Amino acid sequence: MQWRDISREIAARLSGNSALADERPIIVIDSLRQRLHWIDNDDDNNRSYSISTAANGLGNRVDSYKTPFGIHRVRQKIGEGQTRGMVFEAREPTGRITRNLDNRDQDEITSRILWLDGLEQGVNCDGDCDTYSRYIYIHGTSDEKRIGEPVSAGCIRMKNDDVIELFEDVLVNDLVLIK
Repeated sequence: MQWRDISREIAARLSGNSALADERPIIVIDSLRQRLHWIDNDDDNNRSYSISTAANGLGNRVDSYKTPFGIHRVRQKIGEGQTRGMVFEAREPTGRITRNLDNRDQDEITSRILWLDGLEQGVNCDGDCDTYSRYIYIHGTSDEKRIGEPVSAGCIRMKNDDVIELFEDVLVNDLVLIK
């Protein structure tokens, strides 16, 4: 997977979108392999992480509990400077730090949040398919034992150390391709 090829694919689907002006790394979510790839524009610093997408598969409809597909951007970064394992509710730190990383009972959002915004009109943007209004994030989880399996309620879960590392390198408006 090379940055140039991914960038061309995105450019073809979002013709003329100014989000493509910067040659920033692109995040690619591979739901089939349960991997997040951070593809650098010089292809020298590429990284890959295990993730968990939705148990219900891919889909863009509201209340589907599916991971939305298509081209997105990071609209907001939340949690900078918070302690590893900080639990968030409504995107606010609760002050509670989770130490249980085998928590299957709750879909806790921990450590960092990258809030996604769909860029494809009628696919993942506006109406009953809007990624941003569905509160779809890339985030840490207290259910790390099941990373690598599709078990989320729609978001993209990562191990806490991994999401903290990724958070440091991602900028608002960086592109995310989910397939």
